[in-house]
Amino acid sequence: MKIMTLFGCILLLVLPLLVSGDSTCNGTSLDNTRDKAKALQFKLVAITSILIASALGVCIPILGKKIPTLRPENDIFFMIKAFAAGVILATGFIHILPDAFDSLTSPCLEKNPWGNFPFAGFVAMVSAMGTMMVDTFATNYYERAHFNKALPVKEDAHVHEVAHEGHVHVHTHATHGHAHGSAFVSDDLSTADLVRHRVISQVLELGIVVHSIIIGISLGASYSPNTIKPLVAALTFHQFFEGMGLGGCISQAKFKSKAIATMVLFFSLTTPTGIGIGMGISSVYNENGPTALMVEGIFNSASAGILIYMALVDLLAADFTSPRMKCNIRLQLGAHLSLLLGSGCMSLLAKWA
Repeated sequence: MKIMTLFGCILLLVLPLLVSGDSTCNGTSLDNTRDKAKALQFKLVAITSILIASALGVCIPILGKKIPTLRPENDIFFMIKAFAAGVILATGFIHILPDAFDSLTSPCLEKNPWGNFPFAGFVAMVSAMGTMMVDTFATNYYERAHFNKALPVKEDAHVHEVAHEGHVHVHTHATHGHAHGSAFVSDDLSTADLVRHRVISQVLELGIVVHSIIIGISLGASYSPNTIKPLVAALTFHQFFEGMGLGGCISQAKFKSKAIATMVLFFSLTTPTGIGIGMGISSVYNENGPTALMVEGIFNSASAGILIYMALVDLLAADFTSPRMKCNIRLQLGAHLSLLLGSGCMSLLAKWA
């Protein structure tokens, strides 16, 4: 949790320095209308609406635990999570990855090496594999750490437990007998699920934050009202749906209140902060500069790889192959329809953002 927060703060500080003061390029934007006063009004509206939408989206699943209908064990939550997973999947494939390809194949970059190799796809692939490694190693580490702490001696029942290679040997003096077996099978399973949800929620937020910073800076640095106006509505819905997906993971991870508040604030403030940074560096920011294109393209590719992996493997595959899904035809139909609706709505937003 602390590492993720530190990385996000470093990214907020370093990224503006990398993309500012860049050399110019002959490539020009399709929209040359510049109106600083009107653009500023739209930017302020964007900061407010995106902040509110992000906070609402991420908080609904978390606060939903107090509403019986929206609790994680209910089918409606399962379908909401499928909808949000579709949103995240479409964000990676439809919104972020094409932008990364556009940036890294721009004529403003030298043909060698950028034009001779598909760097966007390569970085996305490496990012997805790196996410899998982090997911695996982090989950195994936390499971081992918890298992080492979770073997107390139950003195009141005179139970002595000896763990050997995952097997528990239990001597019960009350019955003068003994038995071999897993004494904490259910506890271990619930712990494994909890650890998995905690790793998923943190890695997912990292992928979302990287993309949110970039789109925030791009919006904040623009002086074109015609460019900003459609982005305000599109990004508001975008952040709301992404927040629902992240909030669902956070609610299942059962973090402490302080950690939940930190993750909610971090997600809610990232895009508005990016817009503010973009406004601050707008006089020196050149979206067609080689450095800006390289940095944005690489970060967008990495973000796309993270989100695509998380959506397919940790959100969809884990839930859609669960025994609960297999035993309930109505839930299967509802979840698949929710997935298609979420990915479809997010794909439609690509027309404007």
